[in-house]
Amino acid sequence: MKTHFKLIALSLLAAASLPALAQIKVGVTLSATGGAASIGIVERNLMALWPKTIAGQTVEFIIMDDGSEPGVAVRNARKFTSEDKVDVVIGSSTSPNSVAMIPIGEETSTPIISMASALTIVSPMDKARRWVFKTVQNDQTMIEAVLTHMEKKKVKRLGYIGQADATGEGYYLAIAALAKSHGIELTTVEKFNRNDQSVMAQALRLVAGNPDAIFVASLGTPAALPQLTLVERGYKGMIYHTGGVANNDFLRVAGASAEGMYLPVGPLLIAEQLPDSNPVKKVAMGVINMYEAKYGAGTKNVFLSYGQDPLILLENAIPVALKKAKPGTKEFREALRDALEATKNVVGSNGVYNITPTDHMGLDARSMNIVRVKNGKWTLAD
Repeated sequence: MKTHFKLIALSLLAAASLPALAQIKVGVTLSATGGAASIGIVERNLMALWPKTIAGQTVEFIIMDDGSEPGVAVRNARKFTSEDKVDVVIGSSTSPNSVAMIPIGEETSTPIISMASALTIVSPMDKARRWVFKTVQNDQTMIEAVLTHMEKKKVKRLGYIGQADATGEGYYLAIAALAKSHGIELTTVEKFNRNDQSVMAQALRLVAGNPDAIFVASLGTPAALPQLTLVERGYKGMIYHTGGVANNDFLRVAGASAEGMYLPVGPLLIAEQLPDSNPVKKVAMGVINMYEAKYGAGTKNVFLSYGQDPLILLENAIPVALKKAKPGTKEFREALRDALEATKNVVGSNGVYNITPTDHMGLDARSMNIVRVKNGKWTLAD
């Protein structure tokens, strides 16, 4: 018996002498309910497939739903940083939520990786945004692609309807700044709230203005309301959307009204249509295959890339940060921020990332494609 206890004691002593495995904690706030649920649900489903280790360290992903509400996203982020002591925050799914979270990074010295598009998330660069990165093309990048396509299609007069929030404001400012350089006049401008049940009045004014095209600045299924209403009111011109509607839920709600509409998207949505020489194709197809193996054929959408690329960036940055500090410390969070900012030629599922101190998104025009809904499917547009 004494020998038995002696062996136990020696085993405990040996275990105590081993270096403790450091655990990396990642807080994720996403919009799995509310107006942006069609985005957040995909991201949540994807993250359930993520690895449990990075660079030999165990990783805990603490995932919370913010209900598509900025105030809740802020509360989640504060819980992550004050109670859970995370090393990095990923989120949120939308621009309003992500913009609201900006101060938390600087206040707590915690890097934040947003999965939303607004340029204001990372610009103008200041002390707060120094801690914030994102994996979605800027509004300007998307709008430049849209306006270039409109110019090709001889659009001269453009109507606009957008959400009355940071999403709509970001796209409106981008269009207002760039339209003239493409020979396009911005005519009727309308707004609506994400939870509105009708946009009939706005649609009537837009149709009455007789624009060659109308741009809808909204995300997820709420964007289907202007689409349905414009078609119902007999609008025959071209309708463009943001990449934030590139999912099957939007197609389901918009139905036949979506046929022929255009939108700018990253490469994942049409990855199989890309040439094999495109470096993103292999990564994007890998994400699609992983997701569809779990959730079924045809379940892919562009939000997979917005959700997967924060992991890809972290897998590149964490090994660098580990050389300087241990997880769970301010020094590690600072080193992780620095490593993210030094990202060079990292191939993600949404493009190739080259992040700099003045550009915390790092994607260029090569990451954008214009697609059209044809026979209920996303296809590369001519």
